[in-house]
Amino acid sequence: MTNQTRIAIYGYGNLGRGVELAIRQNPDMRLVAFFTRRDPAALTTLSPDVPVYHADELTARAAEIDVLILCGGSARDLPVQSPACARHFNIVDSFDTHARIPEHFAAVDAAAQEGGHVALISAGWDPGMFSLMRLLGSCILPEGRDYTFWGRGVSQGHSDAIRRIEGVVDARQYTVPVEAALESVRAGENPTLTARQKHTRECFVVAQEGADLKRIEREIVTMPNYFDEYDTTVTFITMEEMKRDHAALPHGGFVLRTGVTGSDGQTPQMIEYGLKLGSNPEFTACVLLCCARAVARMHREGMKGCKTIFDVPPAYFSPKSGEELRRTLL
Repeated sequence: MTNQTRIAIYGYGNLGRGVELAIRQNPDMRLVAFFTRRDPAALTTLSPDVPVYHADELTARAAEIDVLILCGGSARDLPVQSPACARHFNIVDSFDTHARIPEHFAAVDAAAQEGGHVALISAGWDPGMFSLMRLLGSCILPEGRDYTFWGRGVSQGHSDAIRRIEGVVDARQYTVPVEAALESVRAGENPTLTARQKHTRECFVVAQEGADLKRIEREIVTMPNYFDEYDTTVTFITMEEMKRDHAALPHGGFVLRTGVTGSDGQTPQMIEYGLKLGSNPEFTACVLLCCARAVARMHREGMKGCKTIFDVPPAYFSPKSGEELRRTLL
């Protein structure tokens, strides 16, 4: 296929592998390179014909890449990698620390403006698709309340944050909705809920032999922006138990907007949007790839700077023409 968007993947964990697989379902995309901080010779991908380079070679390969998709973690990787890469590439990342998005945006925007590139941050399903649903809901029902529930499922960002703690070998973090809170919203009771009242967090951790388990648990439950606002349980397990019981990476959730309309403001209305995901990273990867298509188009049209999903015309996510979209989907 001519005029394919040339995609490179930086980071080859669950998310990077998901992007690799998603490209196979999108004929207008072509995977041209992997970049890793590991030894490239030791990295086995699912695409043996695609070259693997060390991250030190990124800028030397810039001319060969239309969009670089960053697949690192939000805790420590993306705050450094996204601004650095946005100076030299059009990028997409999945930065998901909600409280720090404004500062991340500012850092990436400065770099992208300087380099003349387009950088779309915080792409995925939340932040990302759920963010867009919250925006639409608040515009359609201005007199109302937003509610977001996640899970039960594995949070990639929170699991990664635990793995960065000294003494942790592996970890899975499950976000679990409080069912009574969800049902109260669906019943139209419009409750005022704190973060702690909406979700609990379950952590399963494999620790190094001899590690201070009490210290690890304390660092988890007090971690700002991740666990400190929630009732969090930490269970230490063996690597065998991790592989047996926690190999899958499901997730999902709901965005609800409750509101009222009418001359007396008494007509109840509700919007609910839900996801049920068999694989969190594979689904997130699909969103990243749609955003990469949009970024490539915006760059061709002369745009630059940092963007979020709010800034993208929906048609830019699709490979179809405007005429085809109007005929088949509108």
